[in-house]
Amino acid sequence: MRRVVLVICDGHRADFVSPTLTPRIWALAARGRRFARHGSVFPSVTRVSSACIATGCVPGRHGLHGNTMALDEGDGLVTRDVGHPDFRKRMRRATGATLRVPTLAQRLAARGGHVAFSNVSPGAAFFQDPDGHGFVYHRDGSYGPGERPAEDPLIVSHDAAGDAAMTERFCREVLRQRRPAMAVLWLCEPDHTMHASELGSPAHLAAIAAADRCVGEVAACVDALRAAGDDILLLVGSDHGQETVGETIRLDADLVAAGLKASLGSTDVAIAPQGFSGLVSLAPDAAARAPAIAAYLQQQSWIGTVFPAEDLGQVGLAPAHGLAIAFTLRASAACNGYGVPGRSDLVALAADGRVKTGFGSHGGLGAWEQNPFLVVDGAAVAPGSVTDMPSSILDIAPTALRHLGVDAPDLDGRALTLG
Repeated sequence: MRRVVLVICDGHRADFVSPTLTPRIWALAARGRRFARHGSVFPSVTRVSSACIATGCVPGRHGLHGNTMALDEGDGLVTRDVGHPDFRKRMRRATGATLRVPTLAQRLAARGGHVAFSNVSPGAAFFQDPDGHGFVYHRDGSYGPGERPAEDPLIVSHDAAGDAAMTERFCREVLRQRRPAMAVLWLCEPDHTMHASELGSPAHLAAIAAADRCVGEVAACVDALRAAGDDILLLVGSDHGQETVGETIRLDADLVAAGLKASLGSTDVAIAPQGFSGLVSLAPDAAARAPAIAAYLQQQSWIGTVFPAEDLGQVGLAPAHGLAIAFTLRASAACNGYGVPGRSDLVALAADGRVKTGFGSHGGLGAWEQNPFLVVDGAAVAPGSVTDMPSSILDIAPTALRHLGVDAPDLDGRALTLG
C-alpha cells in the first residue's frame, strides 16, 4: 500500500538541523535525501505556509494572503486574524470561498483519504482542509468530512508536551490503525517557544530537541509499517525559519499621522501585519491613495522592499479583494546574544502593545526565515544524498501526489527529484 507521511516542525530553520541538535532528523537525512536549498513562501508565516503545503500553489492562487487578512464583511475593510477558529466562515461570507484551488485532502478524498493532526493555531490547522474533505484534529476543534465534528477530538496542550501526546496518538491511531493515503503531523515546536525566547537560547534548543524526539517516534513507526509491506514516503521538514525581532513599527498610527489613513479605526486603509512584512488593502474609494502610500513606505528608514499592486506577482501574491501593496521591513545579518544571525524589524497595529524585541519571529524575505529544512525518505530516494537543486514548500504537494499516483498538472510546485 502506497502512503505519504508528512511531519512539519514549525519554524525550524535549516541551520539548526545538525548531528548534535537534531540527531534523529540527522539520522533520517543520512538514509534519505536532504534538500539543502529549501525555501518558504511570502509571507513566510504558518497559516499561509499551511495553505501552500496543502495546495502546492502560491498565495495569489489559493487566496489566503497572510496570518492576518483584510476582509470586507459589509462594514468596510477590517483586519482579521486568520488564526481564529471562525476565520474560515468569515472568509466564505466576505469572498465567497475559502481556498480557491483543491487541497490534498480534496484530491485524496476518494483515493485513500487525508488526516491532519496539528498543534499550531486553529487557522493554520484548518487551512490544511478548510472545507472538510478529510479529517482535521486540533485542540480548538476536530472535524471530518462535511466539517462534521469528530467524535474523538484532539485534546492536547499548546507546547512540547502537547506535541508529544499528539505524536503518540498520531502513530498509534492514524498511522497504524486508520492508515490513510496521506497523514500530516504539524508540531508547534520549535516555533511556539521561539516567539517568546531568544534564538539559540536554552529554551529554544530544548524545543528543538522535543520536536526531534517526535520525528524519531514517527520514523520508528514508519519503519515498522514498511517492514509489514507498506510503501511509505516520509517527508520531514519545516514551513519557515525565524529571525530576531528588532524595532516594532505601528504602521496604522504612522499612516494616520501622515494623512494617508482617516483614523485608527477607519476602514479606508487596512494594515495586515505579517511579522517582518505587511499587507496594505484599500477600500474602493481609497484606491487612488496607493501610489502615495507606496511612496511613503519607500521613504522610511525601517522599510525593506515595497511591492505595489503591479509587482505583487513577484512574491506570489495577487491584487484581490482590495490588496494593493505588500512590503518587508529592513533586515540584516546581525547576530543576537547567542550568536544566531538574522534580524528584522516587525510591523504591528497600534492596538497591539506587545514588545517582542530580541525574541524570534518571521514573515518576510530574510535569508534565515526563508530557509526551512526538508528531508525525504523512502524506497525511491537515493540514500544519504544531498541536493543543491532549489526546492520549496510548494513542492511537497506534487511530490506526495506523484507517490500516490495522482495526476495534478495544475500546481505551482513541482515533484521533487528523489533518486
